[in-house]
Amino acid sequence: MIGMNYKLEALEKKGSPIYAGIVGAGQMGRGMVGQMMLMKGMRPAVVVDVNLDNAKDAYNHAGLREGKDYHVAKTIEEGDALLAAGKFAVTTNNELASKCARIDCAVDATGVPEVGAKVAIDAINNGKHIVMLNVETDVCIGHILYKLANNAGVVYTGSAGDEPGAVIEMFDFARALGFDVRVVGKGKNNAVDYDCNPDTVTAEAAKKGASAKMICAFKDGTKTMVEMTAMANATGFLPDIPGAHGASGGVKDLPALLSLKSEGGILDNYGVIEYINGVAPGVFVIISTTQPDILHELNYLSMGAGPNFVLYRPYHLTSLETPLSVAKAVIDHEPTIVPRMGLVAETGAIAKIDLKAGDTLDGIGGFTIRGSFISAKEAKAKNILPMGLVNKKTKMLRGVKKGEPLTYADVELDESTLIVQLRKLQDALFV
Repeated sequence: MIGMNYKLEALEKKGSPIYAGIVGAGQMGRGMVGQMMLMKGMRPAVVVDVNLDNAKDAYNHAGLREGKDYHVAKTIEEGDALLAAGKFAVTTNNELASKCARIDCAVDATGVPEVGAKVAIDAINNGKHIVMLNVETDVCIGHILYKLANNAGVVYTGSAGDEPGAVIEMFDFARALGFDVRVVGKGKNNAVDYDCNPDTVTAEAAKKGASAKMICAFKDGTKTMVEMTAMANATGFLPDIPGAHGASGGVKDLPALLSLKSEGGILDNYGVIEYINGVAPGVFVIISTTQPDILHELNYLSMGAGPNFVLYRPYHLTSLETPLSVAKAVIDHEPTIVPRMGLVAETGAIAKIDLKAGDTLDGIGGFTIRGSFISAKEAKAKNILPMGLVNKKTKMLRGVKKGEPLTYADVELDESTLIVQLRKLQDALFV
């Protein structure tokens, strides 16, 4: 197999690099643009953000100059003209990322479910590959987007570098070798704070150069729940308990910790997804085997005494690795991670505060709700509301106490949104 670096070098020599359109020029998007500018065989051709200065900063920080290397484009026609002339384009119009003729692959890096739905559908309808650095959209409507992309002959994929993409590489590696994969998981960077909101993390967000909503989504556990949901839908593994156990430990503790209760561990079942406080920013899989010679060799290789062993990757480079998913989609026509197992799990909405009839909600990383990781079977039985369907126009029809899950019957959804309509179609066709 030829390494991706050689494939990209070949494209550079031919003068036919991959053109990517990037939607979202926050911390993740800017890093991605900078990384692509260092790579052979790839160009961050269009950068989109609702704040045009963010898009410009992405290019400025990567060494490009406004008016010389990149220009503002308002329409697809203006974008096409710039790309044809070898220039780069910045815009507030996200359609340029997926509708300009020269674009090979669109990337959504917004983390906003509705925006992700729009970018993905535009890309698929226009014959472009789509990389989702937007797990929030994927866990809600990823199954139908995956099906639509397959039907259109394009690649729909999650991103390398995000925890689900990083862990699936180890999962596939272990499965290909014939190991019994028992647990899939990730580390968590900070202790869960269910009560945090954008106001309580303002100083921390400013220090890290990130948005307060993003930091809040990490601290209240929602991002971890979303990432585990994506892992479940890619592997078929389930939460052992709603929200997962979230135990603490180091890498060496994982084989024993993540074993069955009858074996001295914390689990009721194998074939589950977990998060662990103490191994961030890494991802891991727990494997096992009963073959005596393999057990002997694993012991010889200092992997432990068994019967459980941990494969651990101590890093994930988030958006800096996303260009590799772009390259894999365009060159090899293969995804990094997809919800190939269907809707196995959900990220359901949980009330952060006491909610009453007439209140409006605010979505991920906000003041009113957080996410929890549950099996799709349980979510359907209890009519739990997927968190990705909530926006600022979602209205409470009746009261829900803090800590309780929201159901479809509790809210009036914004029916005008694409993600709500796609979710209805997904439920009708596939669930």
